[in-house]
Amino acid sequence: MTLDEVLASLFPAGHDVQNHGGVVLGSAPLRSGERALVVGVADRISLGVNDAIRLSAYVLRSIVRDSGPILVVVDSDSQRMSKRDELLGLNEFLAHLGKCLIYADRQGRPTIGVLYGHSAAGAFLATALATRVLVGLPGATPAVMDLPSMSKVTKLSVEVLEEKAKSTPVFAPGLDNLAQTGAVQVVWDAALPLVDQLETLLASLPDSDDRRGQLGKQRGGRRKAYEIAERVRGLVLQSR
Repeated sequence: MTLDEVLASLFPAGHDVQNHGGVVLGSAPLRSGERALVVGVADRISLGVNDAIRLSAYVLRSIVRDSGPILVVVDSDSQRMSKRDELLGLNEFLAHLGKCLIYADRQGRPTIGVLYGHSAAGAFLATALATRVLVGLPGATPAVMDLPSMSKVTKLSVEVLEEKAKSTPVFAPGLDNLAQTGAVQVVWDAALPLVDQLETLLASLPDSDDRRGQLGKQRGGRRKAYEIAERVRGLVLQSR
């Protein structure tokens, strides 16, 4: 689906969301009478310093003046790995954007990621994975790290990683694999109105606790992550 198709299906009553060269900003009415803030990345742009700080500022201003959920629509490349962006500290800008979304969520503005296209690496972490709930649309092609890049980091051949990916979703890109690990909570049906599926999700949003570990365990994509995280959490609480 294109961004225009996604927005039209999510907000049939209209919206004021605009695409500013790949940076998505705006809002739209919900059936409840609230307005949803809509931000994100489109046209598979690489997320750079200027884009990240613009999105961050938009979210922070909205926390002060608005209410209602925040939808983060995502179709990006990776982060922009230019010399300028790296020298300016792109990692800090991406981290700031992710923190702004998490902060908004904890201030009563539930965040929902809508992954309708591609996304990878730092751009994926700072947008889609920084939301409380991540929804995928059929045809989306996420990758925390593509296999050639993973090969460089792990020193394992692409062939070995491809074989591991067949049985271990954490090694594999793709919507189904990320759903199995719990990163994607639900995949919507593109043949049905997205507005209905959004309203169903809003009515049954989980609390602000991160449930990705639990989902990954239930779905068999990350069998140990939740248990280990809970053990660490318990040790931290005991030490206080």
